[in-house]
Amino acid sequence: MTNYVNDEMERYYLVRRDILPEALIKTVEAKQLLASGEFKTVNEAVEQVGISRSAFYKYKDGIHDLTRLDRERLAIIALDLHHRAGILSKVLAIIADHEGNVLAINQTIPLQGIANVVITVETSHMADKLLPQMMDVLKRTEGVTRAEIIGQG
Repeated sequence: MTNYVNDEMERYYLVRRDILPEALIKTVEAKQLLASGEFKTVNEAVEQVGISRSAFYKYKDGIHDLTRLDRERLAIIALDLHHRAGILSKVLAIIADHEGNVLAINQTIPLQGIANVVITVETSHMADKLLPQMMDVLKRTEGVTRAEIIGQG
């Protein structure tokens, strides 16, 4: 996976757990405790695994459990929206209400009062039935003239 930031290429490495520094391993463990709901606060989770809050915050965005990444799912949704204030906000609220996490929004300039919007949604937290339900709600939303899944993985 390559990501460009400030014209510099970020590099990612797959590293065996036993050669990682303890702070990185404990950061992943704390993130898992928080994600499971076993602990509600960062303070509780880092205390449980035995690292400092500063170490957790230093590493939390840079290390991820590979099995967690394998479970992440995406849906790419194409919509045609009337060019009126608040319609995109309604769409985003519907996605959030169905436990979707918006990763990217691409929108064209409205032509003849219609904007084409493509939204990439992380669906790994959605129950299987929520994506079809969300699509039904989107299709019935005032100001949405088209809503369809154009990619999923």
